[in-house]
Amino acid sequence: MNEFSHLDNKGNVKMVDVTDKLSTARMAKAEGKIVMMPETVSAITDNAIPKGNVLTTAKIAGIQAAKKTAEMIPMCHQLNLSFVDIEFELESDSIQILSTVKTKEATGVEMEALSAVSGTALTIYDMCKAVDKTMQIGEIKLVKKVGGKSDHASEYRPMVGVITLSDSVAAGKSEDKSGEILASGFSNSGCEVDNKIVLEDGSDQLVPTINDLVDSGVELILTTGGTGLGPRDLTIQTLEKIFDSKLPGIEQALHAYGRGKVKTAMLSRLTAGVVKGAIVICLPGSPGAAKDALQVLIPTIFHSFHMMHGEKH
Repeated sequence: MNEFSHLDNKGNVKMVDVTDKLSTARMAKAEGKIVMMPETVSAITDNAIPKGNVLTTAKIAGIQAAKKTAEMIPMCHQLNLSFVDIEFELESDSIQILSTVKTKEATGVEMEALSAVSGTALTIYDMCKAVDKTMQIGEIKLVKKVGGKSDHASEYRPMVGVITLSDSVAAGKSEDKSGEILASGFSNSGCEVDNKIVLEDGSDQLVPTINDLVDSGVELILTTGGTGLGPRDLTIQTLEKIFDSKLPGIEQALHAYGRGKVKTAMLSRLTAGVVKGAIVICLPGSPGAAKDALQVLIPTIFHSFHMMHGEKH
């Protein structure tokens, strides 16, 4: 069972910090049912309920409920919703309510979809309670979620190797923080990370080391460091010479995410490509860049191995 994200280390409630999460297109669908007498369903269909048009009013209420979710549920984030819709399926003794909610934000809209169904059902109840005392609301549930970490969900986990390029780390004068962040991040995501290697900046052992890792079965190699503007920052130009093909989409995603947080990220250099069937991604050497890379790469990068094995995108 996963730990509750709405609790801190002391067990107190907290709002989840989604500042560093990627803003992506997200969608959620929910459904619920309100059971009533067949005569009530007929009256709704014939627009014969004294309070007015039930389904139109309930749909508006459901849309409003989705937009007001953050005001009703304390730990929900305020989201800019791009679409909300409510549909009805009338049966002989019940009305099925289906909601669809979309956004392009850093967190999902499950609660908004559920709120939409709840608000719709409550409005139907309110408008019909004078003529039907038997109504029951129930079976409200999430039926679909798209976006965020659920996109391109993949159980496959590649073998991962991490190479840190740093004169000070290689000399034992500083701690390998970025390499440890990358190794821990991928290990916590279920990857086998048995290879953590430290080399000097501009080391002539970089290419042989990568070839050895690939030959040993490592499928994803992350290098950190040696991507700056100094004379010994040679990682990019060294590895671009051995790429069988480049992966510009990964480069663009990493750059875009970094620039969205820190303006100086535009000065960072990085690259990504394929070497003998393995993906090699070269990252800046700062801990911040390593943390950003985890946000961008996990879990989407795992889907690339399905593609490389000839499966559908």
